[in-house]
Amino acid sequence: MKLKKMLAMLLVGATCVGMMAGCGGSTSTQGGGSAASEGSGENGNITLVMASRDEFLSTLEAAATKAAAADGYKLTAQDAQNDAQKQIQFVETAKNGGDVAVIVNPVDSDAAQSVVDAAGGMPLVFVNRPPTDLNVLSAENVAFVGSNEDTSGYFQGEYLAEYFKAEGKTEIKYILLQGILGQVSQIKRCAGVVQALEDAGIKATPVVELAAEYDRAKAIDKISPVLTSGQEFDCIISNNDAMACGAIEACQSAGIEIDFPIVGIDCTKDGAAAVQAGTLAMTVFQDPEGQGIGAVKACTNLIAGNPINEGTDYELDSSGAAYSDSIIWVPFEPVTAENVADYI
Repeated sequence: MKLKKMLAMLLVGATCVGMMAGCGGSTSTQGGGSAASEGSGENGNITLVMASRDEFLSTLEAAATKAAAADGYKLTAQDAQNDAQKQIQFVETAKNGGDVAVIVNPVDSDAAQSVVDAAGGMPLVFVNRPPTDLNVLSAENVAFVGSNEDTSGYFQGEYLAEYFKAEGKTEIKYILLQGILGQVSQIKRCAGVVQALEDAGIKATPVVELAAEYDRAKAIDKISPVLTSGQEFDCIISNNDAMACGAIEACQSAGIEIDFPIVGIDCTKDGAAAVQAGTLAMTVFQDPEGQGIGAVKACTNLIAGNPINEGTDYELDSSGAAYSDSIIWVPFEPVTAENVADYI
């Protein structure tokens, strides 16, 4: 495990290491079912309501489950299956059931106020996906824990700019695989990579922009016709590793040699393996364990009336906005062949 991730786990509380070692992770269930930690729960129950379950969010869930148990809370995870109304119902159930706090990975970032209303004053932490309107956050009972999307795509662009400058190119064409249209992560990841290329003096023109909703299979379906259409391109930019791996698979199925950079975000297990194999040029590590732990710590700090990052090494937002004290940033980190071994 990477050193920073190990330190983050230790920050949950050195006195609770023994408890963490004895706790089992939650079991993922389908059909919107729940999974509960094996923690004693003497301090109460926290519900984690996820938009869906994938590799990244399942890792976040497991880390949150252990962190909650270590602090004496039971964590119950619910899968909203990308249904915003179902997610709100889970939040209402948690409130009515006497939970001490709720963590929400929002289905619809635009509907954050509805989630806040459903929580009814109960400590609420949005995780991974920020509300579109950050003014719903409050130092008293609503926080956000995640990674600053202004930097994720920018890391991709910096890598690509260096790559193409070494080839003597100042103009490139790219295929873009986008996440869920309109989400903050999709918007900022797309904008960041283009901005970094422009800042480096690279004129970047899209061949096609494909919305594959962060899904590997959808990426394969969307990009395969483009790859065999004869259109020229210099690289493939993906909003996450799952779609990037789908692009790699589509290239291999079409018999296309991957002698151009494909870049992703998240540094999932498959993404890191692809970087090691040389098929994925780089990815950007988004720390699911750090976000899960940070979300639980934000909950317990809201309950205790402490600064939300107390007991962690994570920084609060430094923008000076009214909601700055309600945001914890878990840093993104660029991952290439040179350092990928640290992330395996």
